[in-house]
Amino acid sequence: MAAQTEVNLLNKKQATVELGRLAKIMAQADIAYHQNDAPEISDAEYDALKQRNLEIEARFPDVKRGDSPSNTVGAPVSSGFSKVKHAVAMMSLGNAFTDEDVTEFDVRIRKFLNLPHDQPLEYTAEPKIDGLSLSLRYVDGNLVQAATRGDGEVGENVTANALTLRDIPATITGAPDILEVRGEVYMSHADFAALNENQISNDAKPFANPRNAAAGSLRQLDSEITKSRPLHFFAYALGEVSEVFSDTQSGIIERLAGFGFSTNPLIKKFETPAEMLEHYSNIERDRANLGYDIDGVVYKVNDLALQSRLGFRTNTPRWAIAHKFPAELAQTIIEDIEIQVGRTGALSPVARLKPITVGGVVVSNATLHNEDYIAGRDSFGNPIREGRDIRVGDWVTVYRAGDVIPKIKDVDISRRKTGSHPYVFPDVCPECGSASIREEGEAVARCSGGLICPAQAVEKLKHFVSKAAFDIDGLGAKQVETFYRDGWVKTPADIFTLNERIGAGNLQLLKNFDGWGDKSAQKLFDAIEAKKDIPLNRLIFALGIRHVGESSAMTLARHYGAWQVFNSAMENARDHIGPDWETLNAIDGVGSVLAAA
Repeated sequence: MAAQTEVNLLNKKQATVELGRLAKIMAQADIAYHQNDAPEISDAEYDALKQRNLEIEARFPDVKRGDSPSNTVGAPVSSGFSKVKHAVAMMSLGNAFTDEDVTEFDVRIRKFLNLPHDQPLEYTAEPKIDGLSLSLRYVDGNLVQAATRGDGEVGENVTANALTLRDIPATITGAPDILEVRGEVYMSHADFAALNENQISNDAKPFANPRNAAAGSLRQLDSEITKSRPLHFFAYALGEVSEVFSDTQSGIIERLAGFGFSTNPLIKKFETPAEMLEHYSNIERDRANLGYDIDGVVYKVNDLALQSRLGFRTNTPRWAIAHKFPAELAQTIIEDIEIQVGRTGALSPVARLKPITVGGVVVSNATLHNEDYIAGRDSFGNPIREGRDIRVGDWVTVYRAGDVIPKIKDVDISRRKTGSHPYVFPDVCPECGSASIREEGEAVARCSGGLICPAQAVEKLKHFVSKAAFDIDGLGAKQVETFYRDGWVKTPADIFTLNERIGAGNLQLLKNFDGWGDKSAQKLFDAIEAKKDIPLNRLIFALGIRHVGESSAMTLARHYGAWQVFNSAMENARDHIGPDWETLNAIDGVGSVLAAA
């Protein structure tokens, strides 16, 4: 607001001088950022300068400079993207999934070129960025066109959007008259997490992974949306060029870096499959620390003349291959182990992981099951993972394999830090301080606090209003947490007096929350009133009795028929003696464990 006010005080002459100053500072900042890889100002300072430039131009449009920093932003595309035919097709790569596949790749290359196995043959190896392929066409050093890969022959024209990426220079010096730069648009893990937090706070759907977020951001019809998204670009190859400026793949990368493009620092040269595989293993081991998603390593014959001799198959080059990581496995670090308390009091350990993408989903948590699993043994005391325990700071292999909740497959003891200590499972509830008790024969320790434990109380309330229970419209998990926190609902019974306590006289209390108004509040009260009479099986299930699921709740409801009958029978059977206890145990589908619960 202060900056906006200050801009309003400028006259036209002052604005002209200030725009010149901003253009010079930002041009220097761009050179430092793009070409020298040594930023002189922070992103926040750069954004503040750009915003000031835009505000001055908006107030004095007739003094806007031809070299204005705002010229890097194209006009929004009004109705879809125009199509671009690639001068040189953007092909996909063949895949390798095993070490043997990589060795066979080398054998095929040598056989095609008629090279003996002991003659040196140089390859480059680089991380395969999990992003969106992009081709940038420069004419006389100016970016004139940016296109997605599309079907390889024809892509989408996203020039206006590409011009908003700071990793993509609008102009370059010393380049051939025609230069097409190929690379990958991606989003870092940190930027992805921030973007999803913003999506959730604005009630928008979060993105599944950084690749989807990057692709969706680059394909926006409004380039201002793309501009607001934190996208990056790695350059790694060429398309059409009017003049070849290197005779090797590694030389191309060096020249692209010299033009101001970001290139991956992990690109290296090797002469044998064994060296390439070692590099692959090293990259895979450190994958979680890169800060962006990769899904393998790409090997390319380094000599461009040999690439030309090898040529192409129908849609893949013979001289390159992508060695993919296992899709459902990834290695990452356990940053912490936390204990979650469920509605039955079960203490469930959860590993907080350094985020990693596994099977197309960003994973930051993994279940650790129970105390025994962490210690490296099963419930009978037998070793699992050859007895390797799990500790904070460990490198672990995470897998999904179709499971909703990721799990830990193994621990890499060789990477365990000196001085690490075994995890000590808590003997008290982390939420309420009550003793946690692990009964004989049980795999899980449980909080003994009952409803005095806030975690249990909230989870029981969430279960009470869940879809298979009372299913009260407008009262979901988020609302339950809010009402419990503010003291409005502490027990299930409190739900049914909510209207009396905050309704008619205190409706404004409810309206103070985002999304609530007269109609929504009244709708909630009406929904609560409507659920004062529900089928007995739903009521029994809603109580959250341990071992009582939907099916057993229906069994009990069918046998007893009415709440009064059921409630009286359970009161009489509480000491596990007498006719009502015997009747309960005799019901088909009700065993001693469920009856005791």
